[in-house]
Amino acid sequence: MVFCARRTPHTVQLRTAIFEFYPMYDEFDALIFDMDGTLVDSGRLHEHAWITMLTRYGIPVDRKLMRSLAGVPTRETIEILLKSYSMRAPASLNEMNEHKELLVRENMHQFVKPTALIQLIKKYHGVKPMAVGTGASTVEAQSILKICKLDKFLDAIVGADQVANPKPAPDIFLRCAELMAVNANNCVVFEDSTLGLQAAQSAGMKAIDVLETHQIVNEYFL
Repeated sequence: MVFCARRTPHTVQLRTAIFEFYPMYDEFDALIFDMDGTLVDSGRLHEHAWITMLTRYGIPVDRKLMRSLAGVPTRETIEILLKSYSMRAPASLNEMNEHKELLVRENMHQFVKPTALIQLIKKYHGVKPMAVGTGASTVEAQSILKICKLDKFLDAIVGADQVANPKPAPDIFLRCAELMAVNANNCVVFEDSTLGLQAAQSAGMKAIDVLETHQIVNEYFL
């Protein structure tokens, strides 16, 4: 995670104090977090996996396009890229999808770590139900959250494989609310991507842009 300003002991203490005393989410019944780039600093992991996979299959790497697709599941991202470049698939979608996911699994331990939102998770642990709603697969999300020691704070983990439609459709966040047995209108969602923020709004939930509100920057194809 990168803060916009230079980090000093004073700014770190200030950041912790802001999370410790921030009452702005007390009004909600439940909290839902996107994973990559929001609750977990994993931008470099996915950038590495994508560049390696795309290079192997001869698909161009457009950093601006890739960043705009943050939050889109792997298979759908590949389909969008092929269509954007008017390319025929150099291999099956299953093969390319699995290769990218394999690269993620092989490298996740050296890249991922919690963002500053861990302070918010700790603040509301045992007070309000919390869930992760992510465009990653459920198995991948469970592994990454366990590495980051965040899984113990969560009541539900919903990956893209659990719903019919990925973000920007509201399905993932609605499933989170269902598993937590709370009204969707009483949930707040923390997101770093445009598609994710749209999904939260479509679900009738309060959408929080973590860059704007908490200065959390996703180091993904910057």
